Amino acid sequence: MKQLLDFLPLVIFFAVYKLFDIYVASGALIAATALQLIVTYALYKKIEKMHLVTFVMVTFFGTLTLIFHDDAFIKWKVTVVYALFAIALAVSQIINKPILKSMLGKEMVVEDKIWAHVTWYWVTFFLACGLINIYIAFSLSQETWVNFKVFGLTALTLLNTVVTVVYLFKNMPEEHKKELTKSNDD
Repeated sequence: MKQLLDFLPLVIFFAVYKLFDIYVASGALIAATALQLIVTYALYKKIEKMHLVTFVMVTFFGTLTLIFHDDAFIKWKVTVVYALFAIALAVSQIINKPILKSMLGKEMVVEDKIWAHVTWYWVTFFLACGLINIYIAFSLSQETWVNFKVFGLTALTLLNTVVTVVYLFKNMPEEHKKELTKSNDD
């Protein structure tokens, strides 16, 4: 259910874009992201910082897109959000409080150096996606950018999540692997 809520604003953005245009879709994205926060809070009594940052960025860049009737703002939103995620991960690693370890460390017990590898991998991934977004957004058609944003970035993120989980699992001590697989069998 939680993952479905994460993709809801993206699906609504895409559908509205196909039916109308980038400006109506930007407004729908703002509304859908706000709705996502409300529903998430109603169901889980908590809002993750990542969702809050995304909402603020969507609202800021979406509003600028609507006010100035310029799609460049919504296109920049993707890169800015990815840059913020990369910075947050990098800073958390530098100050020795890795965000990914704090989020997943209870389920995926691995050495700190493995968490560092994963953190820097995701920093690199987010920076690369941000740069690729700039290229596609401002060198190719709006239609190509929307498809890349919705399908390309989503697929890349899912693929990188799978790669990360496999890497973490591969580097877990055997007793933790057995615990994890046993709890999943129950």
